[in-house]
Amino acid sequence: MGQEHRLLRAAMKGALRLLYPAQCLGCGQPVAGEPDDGVRLCPDCWRDTQFITGACCARCGAPLPDDGSGARDDSLICDDCLTIARPWRQGRAAVVYAGTGRQLVLTLKHGDRPDLAPALAGWLSRAAAPLVRSGMVVVPVPLHLKRLMKRRYNQAALVSTHLARARRLEHLSDLLIRHRHTEGQDHRSVSDRFANLRGAITVNPRRAARIEGKAVLLVDDVMTSGATLAAAAEALLAAGSGPISVAVLARAVKDD
Repeated sequence: MGQEHRLLRAAMKGALRLLYPAQCLGCGQPVAGEPDDGVRLCPDCWRDTQFITGACCARCGAPLPDDGSGARDDSLICDDCLTIARPWRQGRAAVVYAGTGRQLVLTLKHGDRPDLAPALAGWLSRAAAPLVRSGMVVVPVPLHLKRLMKRRYNQAALVSTHLARARRLEHLSDLLIRHRHTEGQDHRSVSDRFANLRGAITVNPRRAARIEGKAVLLVDDVMTSGATLAAAAEALLAAGSGPISVAVLARAVKDD
């Protein structure tokens, strides 16, 4: 009976693929493969997506020059992380914030496309694999209620939910609270970005005991200066968390 059930499911999936072929996440064109295989990019969008798979900064995940071997070196630190103190230990990013990667993050964030979250979380889950450890708690960077009501969902929480499920880790979507609304970070200097976020994020006192002494994986959609992640990490440490790692969908990098 089990074999018959599996054959029936395979036949149904095959029929559905014919009727509803997988679509590219970037442009919507039909693509080969399963709709849930985690790739979902046509050749053009794939070439326009800069996945961070080689050498990268161990603190923030920014891509770094390597010897071509593709091997990771956890001692590599980018210039930004050498000059800016990070209240977390390690970090990884799935893609560079440019091209199709940037388009997808913005579409998830502002385009009312929460359906993108599972596939993008799959990308981040693979990138964050070196950070994952037993007993770790996954926590998204929060939105202020004013922004949440306007957007209707927290894109970081959507991604962190699927990442935690894939890695079988505890997920605390309401651990962090953004109790002060802050203006956008665009066009601000690095120092202004940090000042703008200082003290804006706190730990929900009803959840604080859940992270005491535990390693935390802090998730966000984009890292530019790291000010938002720093404010969240400092709140976690003040509440007694264990070591913090960060995982972001996209890392903004400086133009050469």
